[in-house]
Amino acid sequence: MSSIRTLIRGGLVITASDELHADVLIEDGRVAALAAHGTAAAATWTADRTIDASGKYVIPGGVDAHTHMELPFGGTAASDTFETGTRAAAWGGTTTIVDFAVQTPGHALREGLDTWYAKADGKCAVDYAFHMILSDVNERTLKEMDHLVGEGVTSFKLFMAYPGVFYSDDGQILRAMQRASGNSGLIMMHAENGIAIDVLVEQALARGETDPRHHGEVRKVLLEAEATHRAIQLARVAGSPLYVVHVSAEEAVAELAAARDKGLPVFGETCPQYLFLSTDNLAEPDFQGAKYVCSTPLRPREHQAALWRGLRTNDLQVVSTDHCPFCFRGQKELGRGDFSKIPNGLPGVENRMDLLHQAVLDGHIGRRRWIEIACATPARMFGLYPQKGTIAPGSDADIVLYDPHAEQVISAETHHMNVDYSAYEGKRITGRVDTVLSRGELVIDRREFTGRAGHGAFIHRSTCQYL
Repeated sequence: MSSIRTLIRGGLVITASDELHADVLIEDGRVAALAAHGTAAAATWTADRTIDASGKYVIPGGVDAHTHMELPFGGTAASDTFETGTRAAAWGGTTTIVDFAVQTPGHALREGLDTWYAKADGKCAVDYAFHMILSDVNERTLKEMDHLVGEGVTSFKLFMAYPGVFYSDDGQILRAMQRASGNSGLIMMHAENGIAIDVLVEQALARGETDPRHHGEVRKVLLEAEATHRAIQLARVAGSPLYVVHVSAEEAVAELAAARDKGLPVFGETCPQYLFLSTDNLAEPDFQGAKYVCSTPLRPREHQAALWRGLRTNDLQVVSTDHCPFCFRGQKELGRGDFSKIPNGLPGVENRMDLLHQAVLDGHIGRRRWIEIACATPARMFGLYPQKGTIAPGSDADIVLYDPHAEQVISAETHHMNVDYSAYEGKRITGRVDTVLSRGELVIDRREFTGRAGHGAFIHRSTCQYL
């Protein structure tokens, strides 16, 4: 915990609710006070360190509620460790990640959680928390869910996809939802009809359709929409809230909107890849499309408008990355000649805040909405607010000085994620992180990394704050 008194002067403070030219005083790793710039109150403040934020935005550190560091998948593992991944997050203005601990089928949730604690402990440059992936719903694991909620792991992810790996059937899903409705946990759902998709995969491969673009073609929009609908109905039966991850298709957004119009506690997340990329990328020649294989898959470009609209109307509330990087060489290449063997996932933890700022400039969302979907709402959704996600007295001093005029070109040459390509290679954007504080400690100081592995702490989360 930093005991240095820090004063950030002269920036435009932007939160989900306000924009104000204000000075921010930091003590003991927390925000001590804010005062309008130039007022008598602010003029009296003294500090050990003063940071000039003139011409910059002063924003809360990003909260990325969906990352997969070191995730084992398809005989390999995500290429970012907790150390490299959280460092890259900091470079991108994200100061808290919520990653996923994985239960191995046949084993206790506790065992999976302890494995992930061990992976992250002493390694992280910024703060972190965990969701729990349930791969095996039974009497024992249902009881364990209650204990985990007490330990600050208050959300549980289930999969309607990946039979034989993470898949849960409707009965298991219903039981987990019933348990969550009793212990105030939040069920997160990967909503795709994996049983039907597997049939389509088998048929496509039998026809010799092996290229990456076929990954998008077999994982049909309708099978995402159907699973989303089914998850919502199961949650209604169980009396449980539902958070649908990585929503990619217009028809799935429509299912969420219809549920929310009924007043149901149903929430949706999308990711930058669905907002900025499309099946055009999956169709890139010479197996380059493999770089863009993730699930849910990239969709035809016309779905992007529905996702942006959903973010404006609050039918979608959160933008997370689903950061799950695999190197093109040696990892994505495992699927040459069989798209179903391409590890699913792409890198993005470093790009999210910048891409969403570009979306502000492009007129898709407003500045406060940028902070809302990237910082405040994920913090509230997963029981971290107001410790995280805002700049207010008592909040952790997780603060980003953001230069809204700096221009950059996104490239694997310059990014800090441990992966050999960028999903947004060559994209020109305006806006860049300048300085990052995590609990009052400088992690990025004027575009220089000054953080360290082990600064990041495990954060004990409360339950969803929208219920």
